[in-house]
Amino acid sequence: MSHRKLVGHNIKALRNARGWTQEKLASEAGIDQGYLGTLERGTVNVSLDTLAKLAKSLKVEIVDLLKK
Repeated sequence: MSHRKLVGHNIKALRNARGWTQEKLASEAGIDQGYLGTLERGTVNVSLDTLAKLAKSLKVEIVDLLKK
């Protein structure tokens, strides 16, 4: 699995574990919902700043978004 797909999988799994929609997480993190969808599909690279926003919103450490 590529790094992009791994990060996307982890974001989606953590979001789903909280029962959140993409719209809810995007709103909490202050990012575009469409962009979140591309991140979850692993089709684009994510910046460190965006990873930090997502981790904070999901109440996890950035490293949790990078784990296999």
